[in-house]
Amino acid sequence: MDGLKEFGEKIRLRRIELGMTQDELAKITGYTSRSSINKIEMGLVNLPQSKIELIAKALMVNPTYLLGWESSQTKSHVFNYANISPIQTQKIPMLGDIACGKPIFASEERESYVQAGMNIKADFCLTARGDSMIGARIHDGDVVFCRSQSMVDNGEIAAVIIGDEATLKRVYFYPEKKKLVLQAENPKYEPFVYIGSELDEITILGKAIAFQSDII
Repeated sequence: MDGLKEFGEKIRLRRIELGMTQDELAKITGYTSRSSINKIEMGLVNLPQSKIELIAKALMVNPTYLLGWESSQTKSHVFNYANISPIQTQKIPMLGDIACGKPIFASEERESYVQAGMNIKADFCLTARGDSMIGARIHDGDVVFCRSQSMVDNGEIAAVIIGDEATLKRVYFYPEKKKLVLQAENPKYEPFVYIGSELDEITILGKAIAFQSDII
């Protein structure tokens, strides 16, 4: 098997191992259609280093593994250490962006997925935008995993729908006062306060249970 075909076959096998379709890999890596991924997997395309790194990141492997510079023996040797274990992953639907600041529109078209560890018991995830939740270590661009539920305990972080918009905040609800407070984790932002009939426009989409950040 020549170099390009071996490279493409490694991509195909790893993609299947993750339960990812060619369409999903294409969207994650910036291609317009699955045909581009199909050509790569068939060994018909010579990719630049930047694309190799992007595909490797999407497949959660080292680029050197895809290029054949890292043998399967070397790869398995890593897991001989007691504090290093292979990751079993699952696909969690990505709903869109959610504001860490003022509310923004959050698309609910489930067109893409995020790979996450099996320990994350989430129903969906969203990409955080803004800086209002940095006190909770949630930064712009982080992926926030949520469990679908219509109520959360006071002080818990939730994805909240306000009309047709969404935001991520700590929730405090006072039923005797018919009052809801959405609190940021950044002192420069004032809390959102909703009282009485204003609550009819508020829906808790789910409780934030984990987040994923890139290492810079």
